[in-house]
Amino acid sequence: QVQLVESGGGLVQAGGSLRLSCAASGRTVSAYRVGWFRQAPEKEREFVAAISRGGRVTNYADSVKGRFTISRDDAKNTVTLQMNSLKPEDTAVYSCALPKQFSIDRNYAPRRVNEYDYWGQGTQVTVSS
Repeated sequence: QVQLVESGGGLVQAGGSLRLSCAASGRTVSAYRVGWFRQAPEKEREFVAAISRGGRVTNYADSVKGRFTISRDDAKNTVTLQMNSLKPEDTAVYSCALPKQFSIDRNYAPRRVNEYDYWGQGTQVTVSS
């Protein structure tokens, strides 16, 4: 059974930084693309960042480009989201996600929610102004 557990969320002032981690069990993430998404209260889940199998390609939402960095450590079976220059509008529950099928294409890091099948419970990020 695939399980994804996010950690690293918390309360931070605007302009601060947080580092989120996604730890996977039941699957070796090295063969998969991984995505980060977020959901604020009363809003739909939105794409944040994705990384291809092998890490060659990354993809970011325009709202976080230049501030967030996604990376992977396949030896540790984790994917990290480094978030800098945080803004109050970044406040949300952040979740990582994995597809059911392993990724043949090492250049594919999609944004769509339906490209991912397994989801973690999420970690709360709150940015105060």
